[in-house]
Order: sequence, then structure tokens, then C-alpha cells
Amino acid sequence: MMKLQSLVALSAMLLLWSGCKPDEPQEPGPAGFSPTPYDLQLPSNLPPMTIPADNPMTVEGVRLGRFLFYDERLSLDSTQSCATCHAPAFAFTDNGTQFSTGVDGSIGTRNSMALVNLGWGTSFFWDGRSPTLEQQVLQPVVNPIEMHEQWPHVVAKLQADPVYPTLFEQAFGSSTIDSVKAAKALAQFLRTMISANSKYDKVQRGEAAFTPDEAEGYFLFQAEGGAVGQIIFLPGGGQVVGQGGADCFHCHTPAAGLFTDEQFHNNGLDSQFTDLGRGAITGDPFDMGRFKTPTLRNVALSGPYMHDGRFTNLQEVIEHYNDGGHASATVDPFMKFTDPDQTLELTPLKKQQVLAFLNALTYLDFVTNPDFQGPGSPQLL
Repeated sequence: MMKLQSLVALSAMLLLWSGCKPDEPQEPGPAGFSPTPYDLQLPSNLPPMTIPADNPMTVEGVRLGRFLFYDERLSLDSTQSCATCHAPAFAFTDNGTQFSTGVDGSIGTRNSMALVNLGWGTSFFWDGRSPTLEQQVLQPVVNPIEMHEQWPHVVAKLQADPVYPTLFEQAFGSSTIDSVKAAKALAQFLRTMISANSKYDKVQRGEAAFTPDEAEGYFLFQAEGGAVGQIIFLPGGGQVVGQGGADCFHCHTPAAGLFTDEQFHNNGLDSQFTDLGRGAITGDPFDMGRFKTPTLRNVALSGPYMHDGRFTNLQEVIEHYNDGGHASATVDPFMKFTDPDQTLELTPLKKQQVLAFLNALTYLDFVTNPDFQGPGSPQLL
């Protein structure tokens, strides 16, 4: 049955990808075309961002991408935009809903991911099926349970607009619109959406100090689970020494400031899989039930949680990890306590301290930043 599910999922993805191929190749800009370079300011406590050589960031490209992100004409009936399922107030997730509703009333099966710090991403979607932002932004438009449109139709609508051809010419040197240019502009805009001025960041830069509960929560976040000094044998070999912690850091690595390892894990949600996750893309039995680690930045604003939005609040998430989750063939070795007789044994106080630290990752100015809000109808400078 699992093999059949994998084949069905893979076939569906191939069909989806065929609908996402650019409708025409992008031509280079004319001689003398010189858009304004975008000065992307990166916080000192985050790593450098790699910008694709074939899509340098420009003021004109970012501005165009912002218009496109909020334009409902990218959908079949011109009622939904990218922002419909990625609302600013909810850290660019879908307004607190478990699953998004497409233009045809179809209900999705995965929770809308937060759009934050995507410029450092190495793969996109819960299953990582897109290796670049430029490829990722093409897919929701043609997905039949999302915007359910075809890119040639979108291009025709944009080309007929009195302003868009000029905006594309300003950004790419040609007034002829195509899906490649649209994807590049959207990716440029998304790369500007950087969240790195939370209380955590200020502490890292020496501009603020944690409360005692936040500081203890940060320690627990980075500490191995299990009783202090306990030797814990990992599934498949190896061992660690317990530190009485919450065991979060393995996947939500704080070292680079991104709070995701950009990898795929089975975090013990189920013993049997109704969604194969990464396994549906690779066909590798080792990947069944694995999903991409989401960032924890602004996590207090982006509920519900997990790939299927099963947990309403962060307290439920903490309880899941405290209980150890469910054992399965692909459960991650970091989920050390899937034995029902053994848990992290976090006390109520420790749980509250972990929650206090997670709240310290919230940066409210990110979700209210006027540069990320709806710009209104397309218009020239």
C-alpha cells in the first residue's frame, strides 16, 4: 500500500511540475539596461545570504514582486493572491487555519508554512520538492487545490494590465511578461522578508537581557533530554548523556540564528503515515513520514503547528515532545523517548520556561513592516 501511495504521489508531482515549467525562456535585458541594485541589509547575527547569479536583487524587481504577491489575478477566478494564505499578521501563514481553501473550495492537506528568512532556504515546501524560491513560487498558481490557474493565462492577464508591462520592463529590461520573470520578481520580494530583531536577537547582540525564565528556557532548548547524567542509547547506535533538557536544538539549530537545520525529520507524530512527506518525492523508504524542519522564528504567531496543523498551540507542541511521540520505522534518532514508559519528564515549570524562550523569538515589527504589506493596485513610481 505504501508503494502505491508513493507512486501516486510521485505521478501527481510530475504532473504538477509539468504545469510549472516556464511558458517561455527569459531573454537578457537590452544593452544599457541598468536597474537599481537592492541594498539588502543583513543582521550581524545571521549568516550571509546567497543570491542567485541569474536573479540579482533590484529595487525594481522587489517592487514588482510585492505587487505580484498581493495580486489576485494569479488565481483562476482572480479572488486569491499569495497573501491570501500567507497573511502578515500570522507570520505569513494562513490566518490561524489548519488547512487552506483553494479557489474551487478544495481544502488542502498541509498547513501553510511561514514565509520568513526564506533567502537562506535550501529547499521549499514541507516535502522539499522545490530546490529554489524561483521554482517554489511557480507551483501554487497551477496547483489544482490552491490557485488552480495556468501561467499562460496569468501572463495574459498581467500583459493586458496598463501598468505591469512597464513594471516588468523596469525590472527586467523587457515589457514582454513571462512566468520566469514573474517568479524571479516574487523570489526577490520574498528574500527581503527577514526577521532578526526579536528579543533573542537583541540578547545575542548585547542589546538586551533575558528574563530568568527566558534564560532557563534557552538552556533547556539547547540541552539533551533525559535525567542529568543518564546514559541514553540512541536507536541505531550511539549514546548521549542526559542534561534534563527539552532536546529542541538538534533540529531547530540556534547556532546560525535560523532555528532550522533545513533537513527532513520524522518527529514521531504517527506510527502509520497517511502523508508520506519527503518519501513521496524521493521514493526512498528512509524518507517516509519525514518533513522539513520549520523555522521557530515568530513561532508564537504562526499556529497551528506541524505539517498537518494538528496542534493548536505551543503548549500542545511541547507536550508532544515531552511525551516522546510515536515509534515507527523512520522515526528520527533525536526522538529518543518513543518508549511509552519513558518521557522527557519536563516539569510544568520547565515547560513554561521553554515557552517563554519561544516567545522571545517573536519580532512584531516583522509582521507589521509596511514594506511587506499590500501595496494596492500596480502603479508606476
